[in-house]
Amino acid sequence: MTPDDRSTPDVTAEAPTYALADEAAEIPDLALPTPRGAPGILSLAWPAVVANLLYSTVGLVGTKIVGALGAQAVAAVTTGNRIFFILQAVLMAVTAGTTALVSRAWGARDRIEAERVTAASLVVCVALAALLTVPSMIFAHDLAQIFRLDEEAVREAAAFIWWLSVFNAPFAASFVIGTALRAAGDTKTPLWIGAISNVVNIVLAYGLVLGRFGMPRLGVAGAAIANGLAFTLGAVIFGWRWVRGGLVLGTAFRNVLDRERLRRMLRIGVPAALEQVVWQGGFIAFLWIVALYGTAPYAAYGIGVTILSFSFVVGFGFSIAAGTLVGQHLGACDPEGATRSGWRALRLSVAAMVVLGTLIIVYSRTIAEFMIDDPEVVELTVFFIYVLGAMQPLMAIEFALGGALRGAGDTRFPLFAVLAGLVGVRLVLAGLFAWLGLPVEWVFAALIGDYVVKASMLTWRFASGRWRHLQFMEPSEPKPR
Repeated sequence: MTPDDRSTPDVTAEAPTYALADEAAEIPDLALPTPRGAPGILSLAWPAVVANLLYSTVGLVGTKIVGALGAQAVAAVTTGNRIFFILQAVLMAVTAGTTALVSRAWGARDRIEAERVTAASLVVCVALAALLTVPSMIFAHDLAQIFRLDEEAVREAAAFIWWLSVFNAPFAASFVIGTALRAAGDTKTPLWIGAISNVVNIVLAYGLVLGRFGMPRLGVAGAAIANGLAFTLGAVIFGWRWVRGGLVLGTAFRNVLDRERLRRMLRIGVPAALEQVVWQGGFIAFLWIVALYGTAPYAAYGIGVTILSFSFVVGFGFSIAAGTLVGQHLGACDPEGATRSGWRALRLSVAAMVVLGTLIIVYSRTIAEFMIDDPEVVELTVFFIYVLGAMQPLMAIEFALGGALRGAGDTRFPLFAVLAGLVGVRLVLAGLFAWLGLPVEWVFAALIGDYVVKASMLTWRFASGRWRHLQFMEPSEPKPR
């Protein structure tokens, strides 16, 4: 068996239908198709880009607010967010199946199955989030100690983790519904709901962290509470519109935990879950290596990632667009259209990320000095931005083609790419450089090898076209448009 054989499950002999014949419901012509070609990609990408830019703005403003408390506070929030990303990793794993199955059902004009996949994903994700809540609260201090920060930073990070864990379930609900809507081609509803949540987040963070607007001064814990309350507001708005029929996807909870449906979700989601375990574990290990050099490099890493997240979210928007269109084209029995959509998303993603990344590099020192008043942290932040900024074209490949493969249900190969790039290259080089006693700048530079390997592997996989033959429904003639 070749490596490629291992990454491609043989599902052609067993292709389950999406819905029973007596309950199939077609999606109205007005709802489909999502515009094709570059206009379709842009129509899906720009609301997702704007939504995530708003989210990154909140992260930037939040870091600025917390930065007023010093480098220890920034390091604490960086640690807390990294632990919280573990929950996001679990949700992203489950919703990889949501994206692939909802988009295929939408492309095949089967509304009921799209709605039932959404409902099943919601039940599973909220249950998983609830299960993670108590352990993350009980072991908050132990989790914060992983990164070997000083005691004050550990104490603040533990408080951040504890409070954010309280809001795991509403975050999961909001995450799932937003993902399903994007898979059905509606990226605007998550945009405006996210915008409301983000404004509330900034106001609450400013008030609760620094004690403004008559609110108590809670420091780092206030940032976590502000995030959590904003998540909850978003979940309430999503849920209210969903149950009242105000979304493109309605509620369909009958037989929601059907064994065959869950099996299809797991077939896609398990490799995605393993990818997220490797990804999050690898980043924690990398942060641990950076933390060996002290609080300043650790804070610089957190600030640098926050600043460059403005370009990351552009790539993420094109990842959503690529996955949605690839899945919809495959559901409509149009593999050639799926291939064209993936390559178009890549070209647009590279162009957008390079432009934005270049601007961030040019103004990196000004932005870093705005974020924190610590010369050592500023210098290290600028260097880190230079390194990661130079990787923008390769990161664009990972976003666009990785999203396209996941939208097709090919979640195994991105797992192999992460294993090779993050674990096999980045962590090995970073550990070697630290062991040799080289400056932390060498550890930051280990990212270059990581992205070169992942971009090369994902490009090869998408160009091979093997992902086009994965089936999660019975082949049928596409219905006239």
